Amino acid sequence: MKILILGGGGREHAIGKKLLEGNINIILYFYPGNGGTKLIGSNIEKKCSILDLAMFSKKNNIELTIVGSEIFLVQEVVDLFQFYQLNIIGPNYYSSRLEGDKIFGKSFMKKYGIRTPEYETFDSYNEAKKFLKKKNNPLVIKFNGLASGKGVIIAHNQNDYKKAIKNIMIENKFGKNGKKIIIEEYLNGKEVSILSIFNKKRIIPFLSSKDYKKIGNNDCGLNTGGMGSITPNPYMNSAMWTDFNKNILQPTFEGLISEKLTFLGFLYFGLMIYNNKIYLLEYNTRLGDPETQSLLPLMKNNFLYMLKSFFYEDKINILWKNYSSCCIVLSSLGYPEKYKIGNCISNLDKLEEPFYIAGARKENQQWYTSGGRVLNVIGIDKNIKYARENAYKKINNIKCNNLYYRKDIGLY
Repeated sequence: MKILILGGGGREHAIGKKLLEGNINIILYFYPGNGGTKLIGSNIEKKCSILDLAMFSKKNNIELTIVGSEIFLVQEVVDLFQFYQLNIIGPNYYSSRLEGDKIFGKSFMKKYGIRTPEYETFDSYNEAKKFLKKKNNPLVIKFNGLASGKGVIIAHNQNDYKKAIKNIMIENKFGKNGKKIIIEEYLNGKEVSILSIFNKKRIIPFLSSKDYKKIGNNDCGLNTGGMGSITPNPYMNSAMWTDFNKNILQPTFEGLISEKLTFLGFLYFGLMIYNNKIYLLEYNTRLGDPETQSLLPLMKNNFLYMLKSFFYEDKINILWKNYSSCCIVLSSLGYPEKYKIGNCISNLDKLEEPFYIAGARKENQQWYTSGGRVLNVIGIDKNIKYARENAYKKINNIKCNNLYYRKDIGLY
């Protein structure tokens, strides 16, 4: 069986490795992939449009394509593949707006009574500035489109407000979609990520995870694409699961069906526990990164069989190991702003599994950094305390002068 995975990070390496478990007779292709995916499959080396990818799939008899990165979704890759009658896992463009257009997503939540922080939307810099002049409390200011996890700013005062809206709406720090913003109530609680499968008939949640988005220890500094994750999330107790199912998952499912936002793929719930209630902050319409990297090692199912069942089964049972996992992201020093690549990484070939390459390449038997987030190291144990200790112990064996990682993943 030939499978194409779209994306080039640690998530895509993790998906590929999981697919190979128990399925040695599959051939994996990645676009664009990275140094890790090249070890387990073939990277499509040349620059491709989504039409090029569809034609590649036709020509090479690709039986299944999995969309890892959200970038491809907003380029309408699913619509095009379906037009050519190619099997693909992911939402069409209309459904992907739940993630790609945050205002669309918030409007959906409001319409279907899904508990979410209070918010206002603006397409005028002056109107946003006028609104913020009356505020003196922390607020969340969001860029409307995709920003690789970096388009959310927590602003605490007037200086923060002005800087945030200027960066987004005037200086176009995140591109043209910054013409529209969301200003949202700030909830100081515990974050939860819940990834799930949506097969048009049911939403089947995975284990809960906790994502560490900020670059610095104690959740300080700039937002990133994620500096680590733990699974399961210790704050997601039975009461919170009940609240999530009743006030988030069920009305989401009803809204998806009512609005015809149906697809075969993954749905990510970005949540906040605040005052013993669970709030939905955002949807993603694909697997999260780095949550996928801490989740998949705990999944008992044959991942390929589970994905194939998307197409013909009503019910999918997901089984999990009774363990905890901790994923630590090693990044290039300076990420998420300016950073250098091409730095030598030693002992990577001796690293104990599981681990995933995110931004590194191999040349003449030597590994070099090639991106902002470089490596995902996973520790697993019955207890999260020992899972994180295992992960940090593995990191100690890696040598590179230009790598950075947080020291507090899994501590809270």
